[in-house]
Amino acid sequence: MARARSSFVCSDCGARTPQWQGQCPQCKAWNTLSEMPAEPSGPGAGRFASLAGGASSELTSLASLEAREEPRIPTGIGEFDRVLGGGLVAGGVVLIGGDPGIGKSTLLLQALCALADSNPAIYVSGEESGEQVALRARRLQLEATALDLLPEIRLESILATLERERPRIAVIDSIQTLYSDALQSAPGSVAQVRECAAQLTRFAKTRGCSLVLVGHVTKDGALAGPRVLEHIVDTVLYFEGDTHSSFRLVRAIKNRFGAVNELGVFAMTDRGLREVSNPSAIFLSQHERQVPGSCVLVTQEGTRPLLVEIQALVDSAHSPNPRRLTVGLEQNRLAMLLAVLHRHAGVACFDQDVFVNAVGGVRIAEPAADLAVVLAIVSSLCSRALPRRLAAFGEIGLSGEIRPAPRGQERLREAAKLGFTTAIIPKANAPKRALRGIEVIAVDRVDEAIERARELEEMK
Repeated sequence: MARARSSFVCSDCGARTPQWQGQCPQCKAWNTLSEMPAEPSGPGAGRFASLAGGASSELTSLASLEAREEPRIPTGIGEFDRVLGGGLVAGGVVLIGGDPGIGKSTLLLQALCALADSNPAIYVSGEESGEQVALRARRLQLEATALDLLPEIRLESILATLERERPRIAVIDSIQTLYSDALQSAPGSVAQVRECAAQLTRFAKTRGCSLVLVGHVTKDGALAGPRVLEHIVDTVLYFEGDTHSSFRLVRAIKNRFGAVNELGVFAMTDRGLREVSNPSAIFLSQHERQVPGSCVLVTQEGTRPLLVEIQALVDSAHSPNPRRLTVGLEQNRLAMLLAVLHRHAGVACFDQDVFVNAVGGVRIAEPAADLAVVLAIVSSLCSRALPRRLAAFGEIGLSGEIRPAPRGQERLREAAKLGFTTAIIPKANAPKRALRGIEVIAVDRVDEAIERARELEEMK
């Protein structure tokens, strides 16, 4: 049987050519042609066939539609359900990526074994044989009698099996291993990934199947393949964390059925991934005595407030160009904060190496970490430790003002629940009523925050 013909389409201008070329013949752009299935020929089969007499569709008033919550399928893993927004959604497509060996297949196999007893589920393995998957399930001591396994990489065979079995949940591990007979390119190419993902997504939407795709990542940590892969799915999850550490973080980057930037925390054990009931505990170092250069930040990850210890080390520079390094924080923002410190607080670090670290391997992107970073830097520079039960949050502007952070009340309650007795926060986040168990110090400017922190040091 002859293969279906394919053509090559320019991603910039959309021009189509029967053979691959390094340069697009229309817009002259380089390396923009990718393989796509050839469009059907004949009258009425073109891209604009509907203009030539296709039937029109009925319009529906938006106000006449009744909004309703999508029913959820709980996976039985609380942290995974939190990141998904409450569980899997019928017809929803989830894309999960992460470094090799970080635990993607382990987490999904655990979830499927728990779901298979009450929901028909299929695990499509494109990277491992059936014996390898069975060996992992046995090593994790999972009850997998109700879970169906399909070791296959041909898209047409997978779709035929899913159409026949009609599972409620399906996992494709991984999308980069699949290929379609309609294309001649190798598995993992841009065209194959785009076509396979589009066909599987169409099946999930029309049949109401919850589909989970596992994706590879590049050396930069981004999902491999075309960018359209992240656009067509409903939810994008990333596995984070150092493979040498036992802790794993799952973060929602995109979620049409829940909150983005939601964070799930797991610990890798000999029996797979286990939920961490108190995530703040792993992000706080346990010092025997308080040390300079440490400040606790109350950050917000999705709907969950977390306490993370920010550590700073300021040391005399031994080269003409002082170093500015961060781990878990944005490096360019550190340079900005050092300039604000010099201009508006009189604290100069131009001849100092500055290193800042977020404990536990968590990555903090929100600007509300500014105040904790500044207090940690000043504490290290002056070699004076901050009070042991002090927490802080707030964004610092270029003019030295301290801007409010979202959900300030929830942050304060979380700090008080974990035993913190003092908090330095923006004045706009000051509660109208005093909170039990925690003293709130509201400040307007960065120099005022540093002065209040010094007063607390003297009162220790």
